[in-house]
Amino acid sequence: MDIGVISDIHGDLAALDIVLERFDRYHQVDLVLCAGDLVGRGPDPDSVVQRIRERGIPTVRGNHDEWSYPLSHENAAYLKELPLEWRGQIDGVTVYMCHGKPGNNLWGLYRDHISNTLLNMMLSSLHADVLITGHTHMPLYARVTQGCVVNPGSLYTFNNVRSSSHTYGILRLPSMEFELYDVTVAPGEPIYLPS
Repeated sequence: MDIGVISDIHGDLAALDIVLERFDRYHQVDLVLCAGDLVGRGPDPDSVVQRIRERGIPTVRGNHDEWSYPLSHENAAYLKELPLEWRGQIDGVTVYMCHGKPGNNLWGLYRDHISNTLLNMMLSSLHADVLITGHTHMPLYARVTQGCVVNPGSLYTFNNVRSSSHTYGILRLPSMEFELYDVTVAPGEPIYLPS
């Protein structure tokens, strides 16, 4: 089963629509998951939340999703109700998703700050095979004994003081392979992401 993974959209409806179209027509994924930060910084926060709601995409609450933005009443209520974590069984694989790191959407997992031992302990304590995160705006794929940890990076493409990887991912289950793609170029070969 192929899972489309996005995070840190930050109000960029144009980038979100490109990727959703690719998920439907090019990648033909079975499910889309979003690791939070639908809003903040970008030009179309209300439209982004609306699109995620319309598509019924399982989403967790990012740190920006807790702040106040010009949203419709329904979309503001939706953001307030987003969970800090999401868990699901997909193709016999237990997937746990959060925005930053488990239990905290303000702190992220950076590959140069985490060891394989820590990731194994984290997956074991979560009783999960796959941990999906966001927040750092930096793609991550770490394959360890207990499973894997993935971060698709940030989706938005507009210029901002905080840089964006403008990427999204495809998680293949049950093999736990992860491919990364750049939203600013035509879909083709995935970006190499060492595990």
